Amino acid sequence: MPTRTFALSAVAAALLSACGTASPGNQALVVPPLDTLATRAEVSQYAETSRYDDVMRFMAEVDRASPLIHLTTFGATVEGRRLPLAVVGRVADASAAAVRASGKTVVYLQGNIHAGEVEGKESLQELLREFAQGQHARMLDSLVLLIAPIYNADGNERISLTSRPHQLGPVGGQGQRPNAQNLDLNRDHTKLDSPEAQALMDMARAYDPHVWVDLHTTNGTFHAYHLTYAPPLHPNTDALVTGPLNGEWLPTVVAEMKRKHGRNLHDYGNVPTPESPWAAERGAERGWYSFDHRPRFSNNYAGLRNRFGILSEAFAYLPFQDRIAVTSEFVDEVLNWAQANATRIRRATQAADARTLAGERLAVTARLHRGAQPIEILMGAVDTLRHPVTGEPMMRRRDVARPERMADWSTFEAAETEVVPTEWFVPAELTDAVQRLTAHGVRFERLAAPMRMRVEEFRIDSTRAAEQPFQNHRERRVWGRYVSVERTVPAGTLRVVSAQPLGRLAFTLLEPRSDDGFLNWNLLDAALERTPGTYPILRTPAPERTAGRRCPAGTCAVAGTWTRSPE
Repeated sequence: MPTRTFALSAVAAALLSACGTASPGNQALVVPPLDTLATRAEVSQYAETSRYDDVMRFMAEVDRASPLIHLTTFGATVEGRRLPLAVVGRVADASAAAVRASGKTVVYLQGNIHAGEVEGKESLQELLREFAQGQHARMLDSLVLLIAPIYNADGNERISLTSRPHQLGPVGGQGQRPNAQNLDLNRDHTKLDSPEAQALMDMARAYDPHVWVDLHTTNGTFHAYHLTYAPPLHPNTDALVTGPLNGEWLPTVVAEMKRKHGRNLHDYGNVPTPESPWAAERGAERGWYSFDHRPRFSNNYAGLRNRFGILSEAFAYLPFQDRIAVTSEFVDEVLNWAQANATRIRRATQAADARTLAGERLAVTARLHRGAQPIEILMGAVDTLRHPVTGEPMMRRRDVARPERMADWSTFEAAETEVVPTEWFVPAELTDAVQRLTAHGVRFERLAAPMRMRVEEFRIDSTRAAEQPFQNHRERRVWGRYVSVERTVPAGTLRVVSAQPLGRLAFTLLEPRSDDGFLNWNLLDAALERTPGTYPILRTPAPERTAGRRCPAGTCAVAGTWTRSPE
């Protein structure tokens, strides 16, 4: 194709120097031939980020340019924008049937869940262009990629120069964190309040990716890492998932990033400091603290689906162009390992799906786990610049690294556990719960006739809703105990067995004491008002299993370190 010529806007040209990029004034910017196109970030020399229409045009062009790229959509936003999905691989078309029929390992790559954190959106567009140019061909021998660069499409269009305080560009602004409902989409994976999250579940049920990669940008502690990452952090995640991730996959990515690119990476964390006082409770010891274990977050949610979840967090105080670059490098190394171990990944998810959970003791709540030994963290420093339009401070990472040994608070352990039952019985009138079970893909059957049986019923001693709303909910907790009773379970009641691929997720959604379940999110409040003191979902008990565990219940359920004997 001929060389493309783009005219920089006066605003973009005036802003270029803020991140150390020479400004060409208002002259035409000549982009070298790329066979297809350039992103808005590239065209503006990283002063701006792509808008929704830019991304849609870009994806349409790579779709036309390559028979390996198949463009579709997987739902729509609050404001009606279609969510684009590029299926990349040697498949007939973009359909879920074609992808699953390939028998290959499926990797879902997502950007822009927080629309102020735009590096993933730009990186994934560049990755699509590379595939269109014939790069990474070997990956497609064993992988099919699902690429969704702009998940929070509505938030992306709410461009502001102040939506990401202290972040080093793009100085032309970026979108907002929540969607058009003012919901944080990375807190919506269990409650499914947004059409975006519901669309994501449609995609997950249809395509069933083995790997979920969610691309973010982190601010906070002035550490020396170019990028931090996290596997699934919930202690109930199957060791068949956390073992390879923590023992091989992510360590290999860290080593290759250092060897090939000179990048420093570490497990995600923050140190309680003036710039990140929320890293731990007031008065906590100095240490490296992770964020949260609950499956409302994407990487943790993927883990409870028995899938490999990987969170990527580029460092917000790197220049915008460098954040895109380190994100792309990280994605490349994640995919390199996936390509080399594709069969292992599929077999691990299949084995995890086949687990029989009844009688296992799993966490209903969890807490940060203090590692037995201190770890070495590379602390860094920043310089303060001023935004050329707003005058607000922006931080720029200095190339310094000061090793410091500190407490390791980067994993989670069970705080309270419960034995997994054989099955749960969900009343049909709990329509909010039924709709969400269906959306998640949790399997159930409806009783054809009433059944008289002995079940466990949770008797509530006390309940409390949070004083302050969060994501339009007042999160609820209950306290009480299970008692054995005779009950007639009506026809039409949902029977949800724990012996199913999403048994771990069902446990989190349905148990009354769960810290991220349906009760927690107020979906059962009306039922609790009708029958105070009684949890409406019954269960059939299973004998607690102790054989096969190598440590006492509740003492070793730490993400990545839970080991079991073969079942």
